[in-house]
Amino acid sequence: MDLLTLPDRYRLILCDLWGCVHDGARILPGVAATLAAWKAQQRLVLFLTNAPRSADAIRVQLEKLGLDEDLDDGIITAGEAGAAALAGKAVGFCGTADDRADLERRGLTIVEEGFADLACAGLAPGETVDDYAERLDAWRATDVLLHCLNPDRIVHHRGEVMICAGALADAYEAMGGRVVWYGKPFPAIYAHALTLAGIQDKAQVLAIGDGLQTDMAGAAGFGIDAVFVSGGIHAGEEAAFPHGWHPIGTVPSLGSGAL
Repeated sequence: MDLLTLPDRYRLILCDLWGCVHDGARILPGVAATLAAWKAQQRLVLFLTNAPRSADAIRVQLEKLGLDEDLDDGIITAGEAGAAALAGKAVGFCGTADDRADLERRGLTIVEEGFADLACAGLAPGETVDDYAERLDAWRATDVLLHCLNPDRIVHHRGEVMICAGALADAYEAMGGRVVWYGKPFPAIYAHALTLAGIQDKAQVLAIGDGLQTDMAGAAGFGIDAVFVSGGIHAGEEAAFPHGWHPIGTVPSLGSGAL
């Protein structure tokens, strides 16, 4: 599959970020050239990410990593969708200090106790789901509604595996806790992207990502074509796609066609 010569019908590309565009520490090889080629072909490129942060925060991160903002047409995050849903509520929180500051900048009121809703942006560095056993029990005992602002389970950061909010939400759901999920693979974020792009025909849309549970399952559920990046989060694994569905192609990396 050659990402530089996609069929003309794909006018909108919904591209994942972590594992496709960057690895948390650098822009991956060849990515900028691929994005530039799509722009030259007059395709719209929206970054669709399960990050719990705002689009502005993600933009700052990409600029620090050296990606030119002219290479895309916008960023849509799971965190923004969750923050909008929690506006006006006093909520509990779990995640990093940076995640908390970003949510507070967007107007969320975060409290330490007495909350009925919890904004779950992730785990603190070095923590595992097991470290949250007592907190999970306490949240379940008071029927806290957990809002998962990042449905990813893991990401690779500088060669290391980091546990994400989705893994904690899985554990909470498994013990009978209530969870509201935002981002991929849930259809609302895809519908929002098409609305922003002014595109109604799903045949004109192509999703690109490295997550089976998120990117590929989301594309299958929403009814759009997809390309699977095999060298990302599932590198070295045999891909198991949703039953009866397959991506239109597989590439080792987003920049493979431009290297």
